[in-house]
Amino acid sequence: MNTLLKTLCEIYAPAGEEELLTQFLLNYISQNKATWNVQPQVFSGDDFQNCIVLVFGKPRTAVFAHIDSIGFTHRYNNQLVKLGGPRAQHGYKLVGYDIDGQVKGTLLKTIDDDGNTTLALQGNRTPERGTNMVFDCEYTEQEDYIQSCYMDNRLGVYNTLKLAETLTDGIICFSTWEETGGGSVEFLTKFIFEKYNIRQTLISDITWITEGVEASKGCAISMRDSGIPRKAYINKIVALAKQSGIPFQLEVEDAGGSDGNVINKSPYPIDWCFVGAAEQNVHSPTEKVHKKDIDAMLSLYKYLMLNL
Repeated sequence: MNTLLKTLCEIYAPAGEEELLTQFLLNYISQNKATWNVQPQVFSGDDFQNCIVLVFGKPRTAVFAHIDSIGFTHRYNNQLVKLGGPRAQHGYKLVGYDIDGQVKGTLLKTIDDDGNTTLALQGNRTPERGTNMVFDCEYTEQEDYIQSCYMDNRLGVYNTLKLAETLTDGIICFSTWEETGGGSVEFLTKFIFEKYNIRQTLISDITWITEGVEASKGCAISMRDSGIPRKAYINKIVALAKQSGIPFQLEVEDAGGSDGNVINKSPYPIDWCFVGAAEQNVHSPTEKVHKKDIDAMLSLYKYLMLNL
């Protein structure tokens, strides 16, 4: 069993409340970086809020991986409101933490005669107002698949941690708030452009299985979603992917987004491309990714960071 990925999926880190995962990552980096090919500079703390930036050697390209997750926020009278875009199915198991410790419960979904939907929490106790609830993790590993909540984007984070082991030149940015529309990428792009003149980025995130992107057929390179990257840069990524011999698929969608959308709107001339494995059961407790696509994702990132 992949214990690192399992641990990442289990850590409570809803959007805006990523501190536990930030601390885990800082501890992991501190304990493991001595075995990496290059020792990175580590930037974190108040100036970076819950984000972390790792700088290796003489960087040309930065990789972004968001560490936050979707979930629900406890409101009034045990009502829940969505945090990001989670699936909300009656009976989902939820977990959260407030001043009194852990809260566990079940998602209740009701629809009235007028078609209005109400989400509520049936729990072991009533949590504090504003407590974030996330899917209770049930991680399973099969012969060909790994299934868990929050493969989006703990798998993207896992990918960058494995990339860090051999990365010689590059930057890794662990970002926050992606699931709720961004908020940290603006200052991260400012930092990497003004300090290191970074003009090209990759987005280590997880996309969807669709009629055009299949499980086990390789990592997806997104030519567009709701954001439109610069075609010349996408062509460069695709040419390198073909050169590598690593299995990949081209994705073309009109919806969805990532940290790339925020980079796209930044005041800096920075290119971006979403490169990531595709999953089934998006934004649910049972997100599922084929192991071949996980392997292809890591292999392709290693190749791109070496050759871009």
